[in-house]
Amino acid sequence: MSLTDRPALSVVAPCFNEEGVLPEFVKRVGAVLDKVGGSAEIVLVDDGSRDGTWAVMGEAAARDPRVVAVRLMRNHGHQLALTAGLSVCRGERVLIIDADLQDPPELLSDMMALMDQGADVVYGQRRVREGESLFKRATAAAFYRVIGRLTDVEIPSDTGDFRLMTRRVLDLLLAMPERHRFIRGMVAWIGGKQVPLQYDRKARAAGETKYPLTKMVRFAIDAITAFSVVPLMASMTIGWIMAIVGFAFFVYSMIGFVLGYNIPGWTSLMAATGLLGGMQFLMLGIIGAYLGRLYDQNKGRPLFMIRDIIGGDRK
Repeated sequence: MSLTDRPALSVVAPCFNEEGVLPEFVKRVGAVLDKVGGSAEIVLVDDGSRDGTWAVMGEAAARDPRVVAVRLMRNHGHQLALTAGLSVCRGERVLIIDADLQDPPELLSDMMALMDQGADVVYGQRRVREGESLFKRATAAAFYRVIGRLTDVEIPSDTGDFRLMTRRVLDLLLAMPERHRFIRGMVAWIGGKQVPLQYDRKARAAGETKYPLTKMVRFAIDAITAFSVVPLMASMTIGWIMAIVGFAFFVYSMIGFVLGYNIPGWTSLMAATGLLGGMQFLMLGIIGAYLGRLYDQNKGRPLFMIRDIIGGDRK
């Protein structure tokens, strides 16, 4: 297939240890593509899985010529695995979806209809999040509210990466070289006509969540540092406040010395030192987070490394 002979639609799904759910995912996506009609491909990306995910992908590619299986050299994480799949896909329209079936592929027809009306991006917006704990729902809600206040780009709340994009939007997205990627924010930054499609998100069909608390925190930090300099500005503001507090302690001490007050020695000194020292370390940590991302970016290493591509006409 040449670049001028693109399929009408690509479905891209990053996968990590999805052996249990992948056969059902491929079956449902295939049925949806049969209903929609037209040429299509299903790009599955194995993000360094430790189970039989790659074997399942190979079997799917052997049965269905629309399936393209991509295996990365190691685990790169969800956002970079998704980027790898987006760089391989060829469709004029591209559906991003996770393989856990929490986001129903059957919504593709509704998304296509909205795009036929002129939308550049149709993104899924969750009304209900089944199978998730109160803590997970609360932290997700807090994350979207916080990032909405910190960034200049309007990032829709209660959304994931589940969305349909045009080739034009995809090409602009792939031109962005960021290593610490927050794809839903990057797509929102591109602009164009972006339309929501509300739906009820289901519980995982099988397997375990790939976003425990530690990964959620890391993802939130990547999102904030990628789209906002507010923490840096806040560090400067807090630095000035702490400097004023420190100067006030100095003035208080000098007045007490001149007037002969019996100033408690090390208690006030240690309180001031602890307060100022703690805030300094906090501000240095914020600055370090930004510098660390600049360091990673400037190394210029590939975002991902592909080991194998099979299926379709890929050899």
